[in-house]
Amino acid sequence: MENKTREVMTVGGGCFWCIEAVFKEIDGVEKIVSGYMGGTVPGKPTYREVCSGLTGHAEVVQVSFDAHTISYEDLLLVFMTSHDPTSLNRQGGDVGTQYRSVIYYHNDAQKTLAENVCRDVAAYYENPIVTEISAVEVFHAAEDYHQDYYANNQTQGYCSAVITPKLAKLRSMHADKLKKD
Repeated sequence: MENKTREVMTVGGGCFWCIEAVFKEIDGVEKIVSGYMGGTVPGKPTYREVCSGLTGHAEVVQVSFDAHTISYEDLLLVFMTSHDPTSLNRQGGDVGTQYRSVIYYHNDAQKTLAENVCRDVAAYYENPIVTEISAVEVFHAAEDYHQDYYANNQTQGYCSAVITPKLAKLRSMHADKLKKD
């Protein structure tokens, strides 16, 4: 019997399609759900409502992973190098609070690791890290058509222009953390 320790990570760094595509390639990642977190309005938000910027939610991914295969800290390093953690409320052409860089911690150990990783990677960036570190809140899964978006829409303009280059960068920087074919 395999010895697995499943943990959960919740992060947002721009469009959830991008972050989901990145984490799908990482060894030890077992499940990814795109969704919304951190809003101030009641009920389950819709994509259209979140995109308005009026709900306060961030686009996030909730990542279930085997901690014996990849650590939370290593996943944070992948996250912090797969988007621009120095850009407040925007990633490229995606602008608004829903695209903020955020790490939602599930326990005190995750909070400490998030603070440490943000501090450690700051030296590699010209501008200050603006990644928010907050306690996990209610997670709302996004609509079904957002799940596995890149896998199902690779030829769509946004995917080929934005996500495909992110994946090339990931493969270059973190080849040792990728799933084996």
